[in-house]
Amino acid sequence: MPALTSLSFLTERSSDGVSVFDDDAPTVADLDPELRSALRQAAADAVGDGVRIVVNSGWRSAEYQTQLLREAVAKYGSEQEAARWVAAADTSAHVTGNAVDIGPTEATAWLSAHGAAYGLCQIYVNEPWHFELRPGAEDYGCPPPYADPTEDPRMRQQ
Repeated sequence: MPALTSLSFLTERSSDGVSVFDDDAPTVADLDPELRSALRQAAADAVGDGVRIVVNSGWRSAEYQTQLLREAVAKYGSEQEAARWVAAADTSAHVTGNAVDIGPTEATAWLSAHGAAYGLCQIYVNEPWHFELRPGAEDYGCPPPYADPTEDPRMRQQ
């Protein structure tokens, strides 16, 4: 990646994702405002380390989440195996705007190392790109991540 000499690239779209500063993209604009703010602060600070954080997926409609789950069942062969990767629409933090999948790999690594300072925590070991806001992480660090979504009590349907 070329040296980062300007912040103007922060608002540009790329084939690898959407800028965290792109208010025209629902995947960013419809995130929880506190999550979006923390993500933007982290992205601005990451630039100093030569890292660009982009949103590969943020807010999702319930319909799109349902489609992703159907595709995961087809890919993995069962609902149980698909649940390790994709939540149902009624339990997904993406549908409520409370989760963001970031990239590229350098950004994932940077946010894994520095995210707690912004309240941004990796939630699942098997999804290093998936982050959610955890109030208190700034003071106490991020809680241990679940191995995958099947261990997350929030993913159990009522």
